[in-house]
Amino acid sequence: MNLSTFQQTCRDRVNSTLSQTISALPEHAETLKQAMEYALLIGGKRMRPFLVYATGKMLSIQQKDLDGPAAAIEAIHAYSLIHDDLPAMDDDDLRRGHPTCHIQFDEATAILAGDALQTLAFEILCDYPLSSELAMKRIQLVKIASQAAGYNGMCGGQAMDLAATDQHISQQQLEDLHNKKTGALLSACVEMAMTLAPDITPQSRLHLMNFAKTIGLAFQVQDDILDVVGDSAVLGKPQGSDQAQNKSTYPAMLGLEPAQAYLDDLHKQALQALRALPYNTQMLVSFTDFVIHRTY
Repeated sequence: MNLSTFQQTCRDRVNSTLSQTISALPEHAETLKQAMEYALLIGGKRMRPFLVYATGKMLSIQQKDLDGPAAAIEAIHAYSLIHDDLPAMDDDDLRRGHPTCHIQFDEATAILAGDALQTLAFEILCDYPLSSELAMKRIQLVKIASQAAGYNGMCGGQAMDLAATDQHISQQQLEDLHNKKTGALLSACVEMAMTLAPDITPQSRLHLMNFAKTIGLAFQVQDDILDVVGDSAVLGKPQGSDQAQNKSTYPAMLGLEPAQAYLDDLHKQALQALRALPYNTQMLVSFTDFVIHRTY
């Protein structure tokens, strides 16, 4: 199966899980439910669920056991985007080519939708069907997701990002920021799949986590580059928004060409980590190439 076919399979699978999960919610807060569904299902690359499924496939985990982690990670990601777009944060009007949640509905509803999607993620991890031999791993999945989403991960990184706006910070500080804001959730995708693997050596775990950390940083560097050179119609959000808000980015810090060179170096590091693994890594290699060369 090639990359695009597997990506579509992953999108269809996680979208089905998320749609069924939202549909099963009662109707006592109809507008909130609509806002949650809107934020989850208006589109998106579904890169995080893909990373769960691709890592799991490589480690011979059944897809049905990966559905919960994939859906939970995407629910956390969707909540983070709702809150990122709010006037108190990045104040964006467009997301995935559509009005942001607080524009489509209202600010209060958007805040609640983000809150509800975050807690829904943990409900999914607690309740989704899991093979009996893996049931003992459920609490580990919850712990991985909570650490990646909270103070030591995405939320902490977002706070660091806000503090760095209009400031001069070092490249190491910028890397630490993005390892939390973007990288933590991507690393959690790989770590949750590893947690469900029947037999994986400490050495392979180390190589896989090195890959996850590197691809997470590469993802952010490419995002920063696309904010400079991308097309708003392709990106699904305004091009140049980071520049307009004087955000700390790799092109702003290093210059565009050095940032692209740094991205190439991260590409090589990610592939090197994959080459050290005793598995068929072709899907993750193709994913790495896609992340580096994507235009959206």
